[in-house]
Amino acid sequence: MYEKKDKKPGEIKPKLTSLAELGEFGLIDRLTRDVKYYHPETLRGIGDDAAVIDAGAKVLLLSTDLLVEGIHFNLTYMPFKHLGYKAAVVNISDIAAMNGIPRQMTVSLAVSSRFSAEALDELYAGIIMACDKYKVDLVGGDTSSNVKGMMISVSIIGEAKKEEVTYRSGARSGDLLCVTGDLGSAYLGLLILEREKSVFQIDPEMQPELTGFEYQIGRQLRPEARTDIRNLLVGIGIKPTAMIDISDGLASETLHICKQSGVGCKLFEGKIPIDPYTRELAKEFKIIPSVAALSGGEDYELLFTVNQGDYEKIKDIAGITIIGHMTAASEGKYLITPDGISVPLTAQGWDGMKSK
Repeated sequence: MYEKKDKKPGEIKPKLTSLAELGEFGLIDRLTRDVKYYHPETLRGIGDDAAVIDAGAKVLLLSTDLLVEGIHFNLTYMPFKHLGYKAAVVNISDIAAMNGIPRQMTVSLAVSSRFSAEALDELYAGIIMACDKYKVDLVGGDTSSNVKGMMISVSIIGEAKKEEVTYRSGARSGDLLCVTGDLGSAYLGLLILEREKSVFQIDPEMQPELTGFEYQIGRQLRPEARTDIRNLLVGIGIKPTAMIDISDGLASETLHICKQSGVGCKLFEGKIPIDPYTRELAKEFKIIPSVAALSGGEDYELLFTVNQGDYEKIKDIAGITIIGHMTAASEGKYLITPDGISVPLTAQGWDGMKSK
């Protein structure tokens, strides 16, 4: 039997720390602060897009993601096939962010009885479609019942030569800060979908108005992993000094590189690549376009740094934009506005522990 412990007079109950107070990355830091590695094969563990395991001539890259209904996806507007495709792609993107090649994947699924077998057929059709496109083998997983809703856990294995792996920690003062593609469109796609969902909830007879927004909605529902960038950079003789994929917003990812590399940065707002129509849509939603790029997330483009000496090689490469440079840590982390004002760079993107 458990004894009931009465509170002593004047005793102050310890204050418990809320998860929202910590935030996702604060929670990770807290939970893993006492983690130790016992095997020399573990070259890199927590703190990058993937763990790195020595496998002889090459290294294995291991990553995993958990997607929870109502937190990471909304089935009101997310088709099952798109959900499966996206669940696979976000993991493939982690391997691309390590400058590696994705190879094998496992998928674990917990679902409630409200889902039909046909719905799960569609989910796996999307997963298999992504595996076919990126030449990844689906090699296993697990299934379980769930009291309510759906949870998807995807783990992926990639590979690379030891000298090819790019970490978040390799940036140095003077390195150029670069990004692929354009940013902010996935967030605008989400806003459009949420707007049409609200209209539907008021009047189920109303048809969603999605025509003209195909690019933004596609970026949200069916993103692509930038596995092409590895070969592109090899072709021009560049290895990034640090790299990360953009899942939580440009500001957040830039700060991750700064923290892991022990450097500061100057990120030029006017250099951030934004699709012209996305820029106009942001204004319609009364959002500063650069804020959508800095804080929106889910673009799954690659943010990376290169040695300043590689400027001539990379400056004219289509689809890659130089948006700033790294500085000494003592110089701080700043966003430079178009009129030259330095504003402290802060992470205000999506946080899984605060966005409830």
